[in-house]
Amino acid sequence: MKYISLILLSAAAVAIAGCASTPSVSTPGDLVADAVLKPTRDSEASGSVHFEQKDGRVWVIASIGGLSPGRHGFHIHEKGDCSSPDGLSAGGHFNPTGTQHGNPASSPHHDGDFGNLEADMNGSAELKTSFPVSQISLDKGAANSIIGRGLIVHAGEDDFRTQPTGNSGGRVACGVIALK
Repeated sequence: MKYISLILLSAAAVAIAGCASTPSVSTPGDLVADAVLKPTRDSEASGSVHFEQKDGRVWVIASIGGLSPGRHGFHIHEKGDCSSPDGLSAGGHFNPTGTQHGNPASSPHHDGDFGNLEADMNGSAELKTSFPVSQISLDKGAANSIIGRGLIVHAGEDDFRTQPTGNSGGRVACGVIALK
């Protein structure tokens, strides 16, 4: 009986450790934010993005639909303003350090470079990733805070080379990142 209990306890520990790679439930002191993405003119793209700052990282979980199949640039922009029909009121990419645009998996890149979303044949895209708080923060007082900034999904793929935008085309969805 003790042997079976030890096996069950070991299995539970492995299962819990496997869940440690993504946030589960926020705890007091964690910062949490959301953005609701709405379509720009002539677009059907929409969705939601959840942010959670925990253990020195900002976790990003996005669910977006209404996209054309393929890759779409995904960036944080300077202004939390989605009032223009084309999304241009959100300004340029969020870049407090003045770094070149690039792939978020390597350097250099803007703090607001999230790379590409991959939409399936139904136009749905999911993204689960994280960034160090040295890149982006949910702390309103931080120089790299993304609270109140715009979040944009683009019509095309980010090429990671073209400066300063990645040549990812028009803006198909816009949202504002807000603390919960």
